[in-house]
Amino acid sequence: MGRSTTGPGRWLALAAIAALLTGLWAALLRVGWQLPELRPDLELAHGPLMVCGFLGTLISLERAVALGRPWAYLAPAATGAGAMALVAGLPGITGPLLIFAGSVLLVGVFGAIVRRQRTLFTLTMAGGALAWAVGNALWLSGLQIFEMVHWWMAFLVLTIVGERLELSRFLPPRKHRTSSFAVIVAVYVSGLVAMSLAWEAGPPLMGLGMIAMAGWLVRYDLVRVTIRGKGLPRLAAVCLAGGYFWLAVAGVQAVLLAWWPAIPDLRYDAELHTVFLGFVFSMIFAHAPIILPAVTGLQVPYRRYFYAHVILLHASLLCRIVADDFSLQDHYRWAGLGNVSAIVLFLGGTAYSLLAAQRQRGRRGASVPVRSETGVVSG
Repeated sequence: MGRSTTGPGRWLALAAIAALLTGLWAALLRVGWQLPELRPDLELAHGPLMVCGFLGTLISLERAVALGRPWAYLAPAATGAGAMALVAGLPGITGPLLIFAGSVLLVGVFGAIVRRQRTLFTLTMAGGALAWAVGNALWLSGLQIFEMVHWWMAFLVLTIVGERLELSRFLPPRKHRTSSFAVIVAVYVSGLVAMSLAWEAGPPLMGLGMIAMAGWLVRYDLVRVTIRGKGLPRLAAVCLAGGYFWLAVAGVQAVLLAWWPAIPDLRYDAELHTVFLGFVFSMIFAHAPIILPAVTGLQVPYRRYFYAHVILLHASLLCRIVADDFSLQDHYRWAGLGNVSAIVLFLGGTAYSLLAAQRQRGRRGASVPVRSETGVVSG
């Protein structure tokens, strides 16, 4: 995972959280809730804040920690600054330009990582960073988000599956694991490029790639082992399994988007949120108690109530997909509130667990291990 940092890591994580909270407020405006607009046209910044300001900054920060080079922190610093420019509503291209610069720096970070370790999983994650930079360049050039959002999606999908391939090394060797992964990624990337060239084959290829990725993850991932554990390992496995389900659903939605273009707005919403909410946030729920200590130095012990935000996320997302498919506006609005509530509940539960651990350490002294509900998790 790399060395942890308690200085820049915490400040950059706070910038990412600020982008997340503002993006969630914008999400409620987008789904139809009558709330005060913190600034004009805030709802239009929902996607950039969530994907670039929050997820992009956190991923860049995690990679900077892993690389362990001071210059690598320029990537999350640039994206964090860009996110704050979007939050403040600075005119012009200030926010997009800073985010683009950060994504280019992340490509450089992955270049250094690949030089250290040239493997399929590092190349896959580097491909995700490159996809993000391409998407940001297209956004900066004036393209609408719906015209280039598949590049942002590829950034997250390739980053996550690359990380899961890396972790699969700890399982016993299995035939065709690496070769099948390479073929699946090639299909997905082919669809990505085809979509940018306005070829009709793009969405089906991307969809088939996501379906195949979900199948590969179920077959070869550590989740098959950790789901039999207890406490945090089991919670993470449940989150991962749910994420793989939504990745497969996203693949089906991509194929349907190509076959039934008469209802693109509904399919577009369903496609995006099955990936960005169902897949990506399931991964965040699974990994946050592990990644946060690495990038901030703060321990997050497991609590049983962590299952509450997991259940709410999946239930509300299912309601949202049904509302999309049947044009149920009121259900769509309430499902969107459920989506946001699940993330807020996750943030609140994580913060409470973190603060409780800090208080326990203060009472017992730093030399005494902090225990979660299932055992020692830090010391």
